[in-house]
Amino acid sequence: MQPSRHQVRRMRALCGALLTTLVALASLLTGASASQADTSICEAFGTTTIQGRYVVMNNRWGTSATQCISVTNSGFRLTQADGSVPTNGAPKSYPAVYNGCHYTNCSPGTNLPARLNSIASAPSSISYSYVSGAVYDAAYDIWLDPTPRTDGVNRTEIMIWLNRVGSVQPVGSPVGSATVAGRQWQVWSGNNGSNDVLSFVAPSAINSWNFDVMDFVRQAVSRGLAQNSWYLTSIQAGFEPWQNGAGLAVNSFSSTVNLGGSTPGDPGTPSGPAACKVTYGTSVWQDGFTADVTVSNTGSSPVNGWNVAFALPSGQRITNAWNATVSSSTGSVTAANAAHNASITPGGQVSFGFQGTYSGTFAKPAAFSLNGTSCTTA
Repeated sequence: MQPSRHQVRRMRALCGALLTTLVALASLLTGASASQADTSICEAFGTTTIQGRYVVMNNRWGTSATQCISVTNSGFRLTQADGSVPTNGAPKSYPAVYNGCHYTNCSPGTNLPARLNSIASAPSSISYSYVSGAVYDAAYDIWLDPTPRTDGVNRTEIMIWLNRVGSVQPVGSPVGSATVAGRQWQVWSGNNGSNDVLSFVAPSAINSWNFDVMDFVRQAVSRGLAQNSWYLTSIQAGFEPWQNGAGLAVNSFSSTVNLGGSTPGDPGTPSGPAACKVTYGTSVWQDGFTADVTVSNTGSSPVNGWNVAFALPSGQRITNAWNATVSSSTGSVTAANAAHNASITPGGQVSFGFQGTYSGTFAKPAAFSLNGTSCTTA
């Protein structure tokens, strides 16, 4: 069995969160912005944001050798990729850019996790630059889970290999071929010890492409590796290098998840987007608080199923909630409707709430979105 890169990755959540905090503190002290173009990242799990909507991560976990990326406003380039690992095992890293949530680090304004049968389409585009003298693949990494989790390895991983150089192969074994999104692919299937992996390998290098991620998600569903009631948690694109890799680049990346693909008769499936207003009322005492959230539909169409996304300020933790199911207790939170309050008529409203703890100075979330659409606040 091939070594599982995700078994190694589990330890990076704490490291990544610490590094992100340190970068943010440095930005405050120097006046620099973490999203500034041409940022160099050499920290193993260092991240930054671009375009105010995507996260770029260095994500070196399989070797102690130095890896650095130079981040631009549209992508990134590997400027140093020292060392190598055996080609019959896991790669040494996965530098990538993503939309969604990865080990509790969610991209700004994302509407992921999103239930699969709530997604009408998920268009994405990519432009790569390749190099010789290295062993690697260039791949999308698409994560699916039965729950809207944001904090680790999901149940099913879909990989789309747009290029591979050297004697490397996906997890598992070949199971045939398929035409997906207008292209022919060799299909591999297996399990790496942590999750199922379904891989689509292009017969020749693809330098740039526009496609719908949901075409590949539907393949996973049809093969019994996911269900329509599951969640799409992140869409990632980057490189898995085994040997060297300096010069590899994502020149540009885009990812959008369009909601509104609800299944008839399923009141719990989010549909939107919708115009909205959120009122956030709190009762605060030493080290604790309750929050009452009222979501108003200020648009002209009904909302059938809802996800309200927001970020809890640092130091706050949810201990219990009512009238909604929350995806996590800290950081980026998605509150999903209960069965009895799934619909919001035009001009109507729903309410949910939660109790929590906090440390330091209490603050309210800065922004809210309903089914991916930003709401006004009152």
